Amino acid sequence: MNTERTLSRALWDSICSLKLAMTLLLTLAITSIIGTVIPQGNLAPQYVTSIGPAKLKLYQTLGFFDMYHSWWFVLLLGALAANLAACSCKRLPQIWRTVTRPVTTLDEGLRKSLPNHATFAAPQSARDLKDRMVGILGSCFAKPLVTEQDGVYHLYAEKTPWCRLAVYAVHLSILVIFVGAIAGSLFGFKGYVNIPEGGGVSQVAGAGGKTIDLGFVLRCDKFSASFYDTGAPREFKSVLTVLQNGKPLQGFDHVPIIVNDPLTYRGITFYQSSYGKAGRHVFRVSDPDGGNASTITVPSDGEARLPGGGGMHVLEATQDVAPFEPGRSGPAANIEVHGAAGQTQRIVVYANHPELNLQSARKNGGPVFSYLSGSESMYTGLQVARDPGVGIVWLGCLLMVVGVYCAFFLSHRRVWVRIKDGEVVVGGNTNKNPAGFELAFERLVQTIKGELAPGEKK
Repeated sequence: MNTERTLSRALWDSICSLKLAMTLLLTLAITSIIGTVIPQGNLAPQYVTSIGPAKLKLYQTLGFFDMYHSWWFVLLLGALAANLAACSCKRLPQIWRTVTRPVTTLDEGLRKSLPNHATFAAPQSARDLKDRMVGILGSCFAKPLVTEQDGVYHLYAEKTPWCRLAVYAVHLSILVIFVGAIAGSLFGFKGYVNIPEGGGVSQVAGAGGKTIDLGFVLRCDKFSASFYDTGAPREFKSVLTVLQNGKPLQGFDHVPIIVNDPLTYRGITFYQSSYGKAGRHVFRVSDPDGGNASTITVPSDGEARLPGGGGMHVLEATQDVAPFEPGRSGPAANIEVHGAAGQTQRIVVYANHPELNLQSARKNGGPVFSYLSGSESMYTGLQVARDPGVGIVWLGCLLMVVGVYCAFFLSHRRVWVRIKDGEVVVGGNTNKNPAGFELAFERLVQTIKGELAPGEKK
């Protein structure tokens, strides 16, 4: 029986230990780096190809692509929550007794244990001294509690005793944040959608390719982008409308969004994430003498394979090249050609100038490209998120800020006074900032002496 009790106590002490808390926090901090280094959610094909099938299978097994929902990360959070709860359960009762049932009488044992105390004579009766001391403490410190024992009066006053519970408010805030994160994980989602200009969607792609029904239609009325002189994007903006039963909703009609200024409807938030071109371009590829001709369709945001190996994609296209190349007219496209041996060429291909296409082919030593037709429009890329736990997380953060402030900047200050005929004994202590309290205690003692005009007794 004793052995069982000893083992249980050892296990309980281990769960409550500060070492376990620090180990878990350090482990969570280190493992969180995985979520920063390794892409989360839907993976780009290029990344899948770069890591190879063996690493891909290993990462999928360990849940690295959705790390914050993986079983082992949730287990670490659960262990930290259990450690915080156990620490609070172990230490809270003692602190609670200190706050709610303080020692209100100053005996000799308590006086000797206090770091701050003073004794001086006062030529008045204990009753008169008590009445005067109640007024002094009430004005200079806090209203005291008065106790009488065998003709001796004991006064007890304190400030902010509840600040001792602040550390448990911090513990609770962490648990509340965990609850909010779990609520978001279980009942929320994150997804992505591309909407062409003028088009609308009622579904988005979630993690693992899962289709999520929005319950309404989101339409992209207009997309615009501005650029710096270097070509880098300055700002890209979407104008969105929410449609319910085919009709625009008041207050959600033609709403502009930019990066860091999203649209939220029914708890679902749409963030401006990316943009691109949607459409296709048609080319004719042939030998310089016109033989071996074939037609190739190239998507605006993709690449097409060439008959002889290699591939091509469209960098830019226009329906009239005249503003860019005076003296020429008609559609044209700037393409990038990747040879089978890895070489890369950039070529301007015209629809109405076959002689220029032939001249370019002879110069580059490749096939002749002719631009037949093309159409494209802009699309907006939106990140979609629904997190019902975000309010709970904010509540936890607010509780943490208040708890940390109270834990670090407030202290539980206590003052005891023992009064008997002709003598006053004053003692005090604090749970934080003893140097500051010592100065305040000395000022309080000087105030009492000045009011009572005592002579200090050694």
